[in-house]
Amino acid sequence: MAAASDNPVVLEMRHIVKEFPGVRALDDVSFQVTRASIHSLCGENGAGKSTLMKVLSGVWPHGSYSGEVIYEGQECRFRNVRDSASVGIAIIHQELALIPELTIAENIFLGNEIKRGGVIDWLETRKRAALLMAEVGLDDDPNTPIKELGVGKQQLVEIAKALSKNVRLLILDEPTSALNEEESAHLLDLMRKQRERGISQIMISHKLGEIEAVSDQITVIRDGRTIETMDVKDGHVNEDRIISSMVGRALDNRFPPRTPQIGEVRFSVKDWWVRHPINTERYVCKGSSIEVRGGEVVGLAGLMGAGRTELARSIFGQSYGIFESGQVFLDGVEIKAKSVPAAINAGLAYLPEDRKVQGLNMLDNIKGQIISAKMKKACRSGFVIDWPSVMQVAEDYRRDLRIKTPSVDNLLSSLSGGNMQKVVLAKWMYTDPKVLILDEPTRGIDVGAKYEIYGLIAKLAERGMAVVVISSELPELLGITDRIYTVFEGEITGCTDTAQADQESLLRLMNPTWKKP
Repeated sequence: MAAASDNPVVLEMRHIVKEFPGVRALDDVSFQVTRASIHSLCGENGAGKSTLMKVLSGVWPHGSYSGEVIYEGQECRFRNVRDSASVGIAIIHQELALIPELTIAENIFLGNEIKRGGVIDWLETRKRAALLMAEVGLDDDPNTPIKELGVGKQQLVEIAKALSKNVRLLILDEPTSALNEEESAHLLDLMRKQRERGISQIMISHKLGEIEAVSDQITVIRDGRTIETMDVKDGHVNEDRIISSMVGRALDNRFPPRTPQIGEVRFSVKDWWVRHPINTERYVCKGSSIEVRGGEVVGLAGLMGAGRTELARSIFGQSYGIFESGQVFLDGVEIKAKSVPAAINAGLAYLPEDRKVQGLNMLDNIKGQIISAKMKKACRSGFVIDWPSVMQVAEDYRRDLRIKTPSVDNLLSSLSGGNMQKVVLAKWMYTDPKVLILDEPTRGIDVGAKYEIYGLIAKLAERGMAVVVISSELPELLGITDRIYTVFEGEITGCTDTAQADQESLLRLMNPTWKKP
């Protein structure tokens, strides 16, 4: 394969400007993509990366922005996604657009059905689906419903769906944000194979190590403007340079300094048993016991499906699974929180891993969501919401958490993923919790916003709160916690002081069958 710089330009976006009420999301953005290359877009949350790709793919139609889109040497004026797809451009969004009840084959050819005599040819559909699935490394039955697949396999179905349309330019928005290390490595290998086949790719990601490993060029966008494009093969690109370009300064430490002030045991779970909600013969929590002291940050580490989220959700108002037995203590007193409102009233808060589905009402505005978990606190005379007070509270959170929005009256759907996450944090901070459980709090968040969230976690711990952090990123847990519990198949397999832990020792506890390569 010829070097990317020797290939002709397949895409050029020139002087793109896109405005929304009160904000200029893109301000004179320009960049080029060469044929058969992987071009990564980096930037902080709200920088404009996803907006730029929505312009390219026709989500934002021609006329709603200014500037030019030149593809294969021709100016394109896409009116919708169908127009961009017709010339070989496909976008895979961070929130996957698959229908859970339909099969893999049906999803791959949805809207692009194989017909014979006006009727769908199911035999040919399944045959071609199997070929596309083999190409992306998916060995399931084409008749398998999407709802039975994990997120990693669903990503592969989305790519197979794009390949079915003879894609020539593939856009992947945070493709590995919900994947474990093995799934991420497989997806990156697949991207390299597609590059070898001549397919150009644009990847948006906050995982800088992956960007550095797979990209030919990297373009950084900051505050809606193009900052620079780096050529990876020049050998002068590393994570520190990317970070400096993204945030406008060097970030000497990925984790803020912290001196723990750890008190007595504040929160504990003892002998916790929970069955799977559907397969009732299977336990998702098997006698789990943990404890967290005031001022302490405790991590939960485990592979995908190990039972971390199941444990957290079942503790938080028994909102997952079928509770069988166990006890929860807060400040030495047993609490019996059998519902989410009861858990909130007891002083527990849980930030879910899926902020859009479980964490927020996307039809609401920012200030409404901030008070949504404890609306009684915002009421006067018990029933009437004190909106002037709510507005002040929301403005304080916007300032303190640096939520990028022109107004707290704006809808949540107008925010970037990182700013949505900050709203979820504000929502739970408003409940004045004593225990805060954070499930993947920095998933899909840029490095600058991660640092801010780490700093917030440290401040909450300083106030005496007991904090539990679930994360798939071991460096993150090693950087912000005091102790780490490991989980495997619903069981707690160990508890290690972070100062004595490393990734290898944690991996051994997370998967007792793991052997060092």
